[in-house]
Amino acid sequence: MNQKMNEPWWKRAIVYQIYPKSFLDTTGSGTGDINGVTKKLDYIRELGADCIWLTPMYESPQYDNGYDISDYQKIHEMYGTMSDFEHMLQEAHQRGIRVIMDLAVNHTSIFHEWFQASRQSKENPYRDYYIWKEPKPDGSPPNDWQSKFGGPAWERDEATGDYYLHLYDVTQADVNWENEEVRKQVYDIMHFWFEKGIDGFRLDVINNISKDQRFLDDAGQSVQGDGRKYYTDGPRIHEFLQEMNQEVFSKYDSMTVGEMSSTNIVDCIRYTRPDRKELDMTFNFHHLKVDYPNGEKWAVAPFDFLALKSILSEWQVKMHEGGGWNALFWCNHDQPRIVSRYGDDDTYHQQSAKMLATTIHLMQGTPYIYQGEEIGMKNPRFEDISSYRDVESLNMYEVMLQKGRSKEEALEILQVKSRDNARTPMQWTSGENAGFSTGTPWIAPAKNKISVESSLKDPTSIFYHYQALCRLRKEYDVITYGSFTLIMPDDPKIFAYVREGKDEKILVINHFYGGEADFSLPDDWLEEIDEMNSQVLLSNYEDVPKEIKGFTLRPYESIVYHLTKR
Repeated sequence: MNQKMNEPWWKRAIVYQIYPKSFLDTTGSGTGDINGVTKKLDYIRELGADCIWLTPMYESPQYDNGYDISDYQKIHEMYGTMSDFEHMLQEAHQRGIRVIMDLAVNHTSIFHEWFQASRQSKENPYRDYYIWKEPKPDGSPPNDWQSKFGGPAWERDEATGDYYLHLYDVTQADVNWENEEVRKQVYDIMHFWFEKGIDGFRLDVINNISKDQRFLDDAGQSVQGDGRKYYTDGPRIHEFLQEMNQEVFSKYDSMTVGEMSSTNIVDCIRYTRPDRKELDMTFNFHHLKVDYPNGEKWAVAPFDFLALKSILSEWQVKMHEGGGWNALFWCNHDQPRIVSRYGDDDTYHQQSAKMLATTIHLMQGTPYIYQGEEIGMKNPRFEDISSYRDVESLNMYEVMLQKGRSKEEALEILQVKSRDNARTPMQWTSGENAGFSTGTPWIAPAKNKISVESSLKDPTSIFYHYQALCRLRKEYDVITYGSFTLIMPDDPKIFAYVREGKDEKILVINHFYGGEADFSLPDDWLEEIDEMNSQVLLSNYEDVPKEIKGFTLRPYESIVYHLTKR
């Protein structure tokens, strides 16, 4: 690896996201735990990941699976103890694996001691830790903002008659970031974990922390009509993040990634440009909304392939030009399984899973692999509402019924769009409960034959394709630093692009459909290609065309060529 001088460690890292609740249960409780993570560190190392991101394991009443935090400095007992965590951290570091934690500081649980104090009276000093507002004269909420989980974003509290803001679940009260004391408390929490030895944070919905203090009605100002115009990438967000960096991140060799809800490229360049000293990289979700017909998540429609290409390409080009940095991902704990979504999880399961991995991993940025993605885990397609656990899914199921949809229609939508599609237990073996637990799992495992056990025995498995992608990122500078050029932008089936460095290029060709598709290198590339040597770096079929100017692609075929000057 030709690592550049003073290159931050995360520039070439591959992050493996773990949802501990569904990863591995070592006690028979039915819930995954910290010791389960420790037990599988060698597996993660074998895959080639350098870092793990752990979703929240703090003290929590679990209304939103841990993103409703009631004590930031305690481990929730169902995951184990602080000593279990410290042991896991030590074992990870011994293997050269860094650990980043998930932190939700846009809101806390209403069971957090700050909120409990804040609701006692309007004069309580903790009142200003949250966003409390008086009702309108008719008793209605302070404005028309809507919760991301459905219904109004305000809840009236009987004790004082005021409303508190909750952009997410009713048990997740938004914190008042205008209050300097709140910010200091948050920084103290971050220092607490850094002093334990962690290597960074993934910051949940962090671009929502700065609200427009006028708290105006949306009144149709945003397409969704939910108020997001007044808190997304809000008025003081960059100020807050620069302060956070100065007070905390700058003091550690850390990695920070912000989850950016409904954001834009201009702000993400600002968030991640090194000289601005805010964050290291951002998640955006625009490429995962191309199967939202007319912007509606809770509906089933084919994905818009041309929009997908356009969005990913635009973010690649503009973030590169602006000096920003992308987090690259298809899957996480909130997104359906990508092979079920943009691939074919039946006939061409293996080919499409590999193709999708290649597409995203060879772009510029830091790639994330979500647990089970590397073995091609699929949506479980639960057939009854009783199988679902996710608060958002259960809320939206009721909303859909109220709007006149049948139970069958609502279930069909959940089978495609629910966050629980990502939260079924990790499939380790073909045995009972997929090897996840000897007890009754908190959510049912998917019913299929996919497993780590079978993947490791098959040299052609999806796992080894991901392993190869991890290796390529370490070996080729052009993947980390090269420019990005989309070719064949209007082709309805092929997503092809070129990564270009000083003396080398990588040509990445991905066929996103079943059937066949003809690939022809654009004329303006032909002369240059004639003067270069080509080598196949990776493919998802055994026999690959050596002549790269034009050929017919098979279903979901993916080929990567390395080109160097003769």
